[in-house]
Amino acid sequence: MKGKVVLITGAGSGIGRATALLFASNGADAIVLGDINKDKLNQVAEEIRELGAEATTIEMDVSDPVSVENGFELIQAKYQKIDVLVNSAGICLVTPFNEITVAEWNSVMNTNLLGTFLCCQEAIKNMAAHGIKGAIVNISSIAGKVGGQAAGAHYAASKAGVNCLTFAAARHAAKYGIRVNAVAPGPIDTDMTKVWDVEVKTRLSANTPLGHFGKAQDVAEAIFFLASSKASHITGEVLDINGGALMD
Repeated sequence: MKGKVVLITGAGSGIGRATALLFASNGADAIVLGDINKDKLNQVAEEIRELGAEATTIEMDVSDPVSVENGFELIQAKYQKIDVLVNSAGICLVTPFNEITVAEWNSVMNTNLLGTFLCCQEAIKNMAAHGIKGAIVNISSIAGKVGGQAAGAHYAASKAGVNCLTFAAARHAAKYGIRVNAVAPGPIDTDMTKVWDVEVKTRLSANTPLGHFGKAQDVAEAIFFLASSKASHITGEVLDINGGALMD
């Protein structure tokens, strides 16, 4: 990752934070952190600087096209390029099916699916314009393949959309030498899953052959691999990270 500029959305916590720290500890020159939580961004930025990498924070709302465009313009102005994009920004709600409002549905879709699309679009345009054979890694979910077992229908639908978006983006970007992949975590021990009922967590763990939730670091390692030269012939892949909960 030496010499690479890496943008990670949703970098203030969970998988995004773990991924940012992993890139920083493995030689990336600059980590650009995008999130709507300024305080969390600043905290992660300090952790990155302690690891010897440069960190830049951008308050970015991925559901807002103007915010995304402005964020990429800032990156271009400061670094003149982007090598890796990790689309980690997302929200997970557990609202029962019959109680999901249109407003809540749109909120989840706009963050998880539209936000991923907007950032992919901007990153591919930037990479192609500068002749950079970069890498994009999206965050999907096991819910996008089997429906939400704990998360809401809107979350599951948004992640199914991320899967197909990944395939379409990979086909489009291949002519530029840009790779687009996704990871599909099962239940991961993060703030996002802390709101789940104990009964749900127990049931999901019991249905996982490895017997426990994954860690954010488990997902970060897979993201790092897909973004690295070791995955140079992998594109259009959705990599399961679920302890065997889904084998497909």
